[in-house]
Amino acid sequence: MSSPGSRGAVEAVWRTESARIVGALARFTGDFSLAEDVAQEALAEALVSWSVDGVPAEPAGWLLTTGRRRAIDAFRRRSARDDRYAVLARDLTESEPGVDALFDDSAIDDDVLALMFTTCHPVLTSEARIALTLRIVGGLTTNEIARAFLVPVPTIQARITRAKKTLAAARVPFAVPDRDELDGRLGAVLHVVYLIFTEGSSASEGEEWIRRDLADEARRLARVLVRIAPESEAFGLLALLELTAARFPARVDGDGRPVLLEDQDRRRWDHAAIRRGRAALARATGDGRGLGPYGLQASIAACHAVAPSVADTDWARIVLLYEALGRLAPSPIVALNRAVAVAMASGPRAGLQIVDEIAAGGDLAGTHLLPAVRGELLIRLGRPDDARTALREAVDRCANAAERAALQRKIAGVEG
Repeated sequence: MSSPGSRGAVEAVWRTESARIVGALARFTGDFSLAEDVAQEALAEALVSWSVDGVPAEPAGWLLTTGRRRAIDAFRRRSARDDRYAVLARDLTESEPGVDALFDDSAIDDDVLALMFTTCHPVLTSEARIALTLRIVGGLTTNEIARAFLVPVPTIQARITRAKKTLAAARVPFAVPDRDELDGRLGAVLHVVYLIFTEGSSASEGEEWIRRDLADEARRLARVLVRIAPESEAFGLLALLELTAARFPARVDGDGRPVLLEDQDRRRWDHAAIRRGRAALARATGDGRGLGPYGLQASIAACHAVAPSVADTDWARIVLLYEALGRLAPSPIVALNRAVAVAMASGPRAGLQIVDEIAAGGDLAGTHLLPAVRGELLIRLGRPDDARTALREAVDRCANAAERAALQRKIAGVEG
């Protein structure tokens, strides 16, 4: 059994270095699934070895060396059954290439980028991409992923197993896509990171409204992405994540209850994150091609970040940004957010008209978001009975305990 100290060291190294380790092993073996398997074997061996011999001076190098040896063993076993592996088994040795060669500075970024494009490949479902990316690139355990998304551990394990089998069956290469293909597939990678952050910043279920560990992991992945793929929309996504996360310290009170934007103490906002977000947004606008969907959302977040209060926010600009976003990436959520901005800029009646149009179209019928917004606007219009009806509908649909409690407090306030 490993000691608590050695286990903590293993977990810390794996969380920060897993993408580099698996990426380097995938380049070494040419087999993504094998690379992940032998990396896990190295991790298991470290739990035992480090508790006896102590944590090595170069823990990431130790894991990589052990993983490489396990890969060589695997190729030798396969060569006995399959001639295709015989040449590889003959050429691979335990001494060449060494750790330094695998951790080649000129190849590390390409390795991590190839890893992200592999785990976010379009042949996988959205759920599989998220699970595999958090597992392989993020270094999260299956237990952590399952806990984050409130699904059973066997479900996450099955998703990851199916994803790896799908990648193998589709013969997805471990490689950075060609330039012309990269632009078409970068969106899938960005979308996975965005979905991870969205679930972390406004949890769809569970007891907590914000899951900081999940949101922070998405920010870390976004920072990796802009370093290795410095594209405009990658910077736009990073800007959005930083500017949104900047409000986290003020979004919940001391008891973990949600605090609405108009009630937040803006002095508690993370101003370092705001500076990082604005700098990333500047990079997103630097190529002169115009902002994409993530950049536009980041621009909206920036309007909130620089405003001294809700009343002093440039709501007219936010309405224009949502209109541009709606043309570029139309969705019912974008339309609902635009309705809120219109209500702030032109009054609740104008916003309610848009909300009712969305409701008439049948969009967002299964979520709590539309009746929650509708209830708030009805309160502002002085229609308490209609507001209570809408808010009770929102409570019935809301699966997050913290947000449901906030809605119930609002209903109590209306009744009071």
